Amino acid sequence: MKLICIGRNYTEHIKELENEKPTDPVVFLKPDTAILLKKQPFFIPDFSNDVHHEVEILVKINKVGKHIQKKFAHKYYDQIGLGIDFTARDLQKQLKEKGLPWEKAKAFDGAAVIGDWLGKTQFQDVDNLNFSLQKNETIVQKGNTSHMLWKIDEIIEYVSKYFTLKIGDIIFTGTPAGVGKVDANDKLIGCIENTQMFSITVK
Repeated sequence: MKLICIGRNYTEHIKELENEKPTDPVVFLKPDTAILLKKQPFFIPDFSNDVHHEVEILVKINKVGKHIQKKFAHKYYDQIGLGIDFTARDLQKQLKEKGLPWEKAKAFDGAAVIGDWLGKTQFQDVDNLNFSLQKNETIVQKGNTSHMLWKIDEIIEYVSKYFTLKIGDIIFTGTPAGVGKVDANDKLIGCIENTQMFSITVK
């Protein structure tokens, strides 16, 4: 399996990091070793002093596809999830300044939180989902998939031009504004609508 991540997919998040608005989806990958094991805490890596949380809606691919047209994309997933794309922001800044890839800042061990999954038939419209992240009982990120620059079916169409999508692959669809640093002993809880999807502690 592979984790396909979309960057800069919410305008307010682009603004808060002072990035340029992209003309195409920004795509990067995480290896399966980045997945944080269930019921395990997230350990802040020793190579960063500024790890940020980025909560994201996830999509799990359920059939093999290549060059998928947008009108058929909905047939390639039936589950929606929530996760965190942990980012070593200080390291990412250094890499970006040198024009280097981001993987060391985003694909390290434990950098991908994958919560529970819900059948997409539970939702009236996957392009109008509310989701949030609480840190120590305070909501720090709130988003709605209607604010995505590229919606889920458009993302599937785009990435399948470059990568064959396989059963079990997971797409991270981008994060809304409100990203911020995590510290030891923080507790992070993610929700879609009113359903809790994950709860993790930071060490």
